[in-house]
Amino acid sequence: MTSKIPFYDVVQIGYGPVSEIMALALARQGRSVAVFERWRERFSLPRAVCIDHELYRVLSALGMGQDLPAVSHAGPMYRWFNADWKELLAIDWESESISGGPEVNFIHQPTLEKMFEDVVAACPTVDVHLGWEAVAATQTADYVELVVRDFETDARRTVRAKYLIGADGANSLVRQAIGSTQEDRGFEADWLVIDVLPHEGVVLDIPPAAQYCNPLRPTTIVPAGVKDGRYFRRWEFMRLPGESRESLELEAMAWELLAPWVRRDQATIVRHKVYTFRSLLANTWRKGRMLIAGDAAHVMPPFMGQGMCAGLRDDWNLAWKLNLVLDGKADDTLLDTYQPERRPHVSDVIDLSMYLGKVICIPDPVKAAERDEAFFSGKAPPPPAFPCLTNGILRRGSDGTVQAPAGLLSPHGSVRRGTQQGRFDEVVGLGFVLVSRSTAAEDTLGERQKEFLDAIGAKRAVVMAHEAPGAWVDLDHKFIPYMEQHGIDTMLVRPDFYLYGAVAQATSVNQLVDDLATDLQRHGVHIAPLQQAVAA
Repeated sequence: MTSKIPFYDVVQIGYGPVSEIMALALARQGRSVAVFERWRERFSLPRAVCIDHELYRVLSALGMGQDLPAVSHAGPMYRWFNADWKELLAIDWESESISGGPEVNFIHQPTLEKMFEDVVAACPTVDVHLGWEAVAATQTADYVELVVRDFETDARRTVRAKYLIGADGANSLVRQAIGSTQEDRGFEADWLVIDVLPHEGVVLDIPPAAQYCNPLRPTTIVPAGVKDGRYFRRWEFMRLPGESRESLELEAMAWELLAPWVRRDQATIVRHKVYTFRSLLANTWRKGRMLIAGDAAHVMPPFMGQGMCAGLRDDWNLAWKLNLVLDGKADDTLLDTYQPERRPHVSDVIDLSMYLGKVICIPDPVKAAERDEAFFSGKAPPPPAFPCLTNGILRRGSDGTVQAPAGLLSPHGSVRRGTQQGRFDEVVGLGFVLVSRSTAAEDTLGERQKEFLDAIGAKRAVVMAHEAPGAWVDLDHKFIPYMEQHGIDTMLVRPDFYLYGAVAQATSVNQLVDDLATDLQRHGVHIAPLQQAVAA
């Protein structure tokens, strides 16, 4: 008698932070999820060291807002110096962000992941299988089938699911299964990464966060998070021409390179290893019921601290679309928007990371001097702006072009209405949100448009700078200045916090809502009031 093959809504391969957050997002929707990870124990050493404000908001939305302050700390100014410690450029990571709080928070990845694990472990619909390696993935019109083996005993199992997500790293089995090639963007450099834990009471005389662009030894110095009240530090040293990886990985070499900054009696080396920084971008992110996310889809240099952040954005984009599909409210053609939205965005982030990498990865003194002169004279081009969405489910004009400010990240902050006060996401709710800065839009909204918004679970909120009946007060001054800056009376915010679109006049709010209805239907969403709205 053969045993019944287990069937899940989603099966995931890999159990790093991207897979953990994907599992949590799906579990909060009530989905059944199985996760298979080759290793039995979580990797104990940090890789990523920071999350930006957008992902801090995402993690808070997933229920971790109260716990995040204990496992993170605000990022400092990020400064880039030449060999003489003259500043080439600075990136303001400590300023107030559009999402509230600093632009960047530093984290100790193992501690952060332990928090993720604990939250996922409390989800009864998620089955985590450690020590099981994915062997083969195939699909039919109705399901995905995954074969896994016990890494120690070689025992085999088969599971099936409606969808398979490969968060299985740079050597992704799922990426191979969907036949995706990779675009090599041309960046490659070896760096020795050293994580250090200063001894109790030791205060190091080092920059809070810096790139020391010295051609004799390009060096990175950044925080590496906090654990049990103790702050880790990270150094990264570029491998020079003619230098072997093996010699660079010797502990004696690590201490030799650290000598200008920290002595043996001041700290303990937690990890020292040479990593190859590359820039790779998958050309296909989905085929049928198989999708990829995180490092399986993209790899980038670490100089913007965006590697893990980019993977978590994949999760957040995919989760709300899978929710509609798995609820039967949308065809899987909705998932066709995943790659067009995420790939250009992460491509721009890679470009930004490469721009910064090319500033520091110069081991030639003559070229370094040319770089310095370009920055000091103002001839060096500024870093590219951080990207927004440029494709996918965004409001467009009659010529088909995306209409600004569609694609921008929406603001977030504390609001109050009567006796109710809190962060906007917590008190108003998640999903689609129609935000207005006057009651005129709410007064103008038609019954048909209201029915459509209710059908997709959209919230409606009026936010003002002052007390008014039924309105939320913009306590942190996030919403009103943002809307004034972009000429917005009313904006429709997507579940992933990006603007679908906006209108300058309240009288245009019904057209804005109707355009969303049309776009969702075109992308496979089929909800009765939506179809009625489009027909009208």
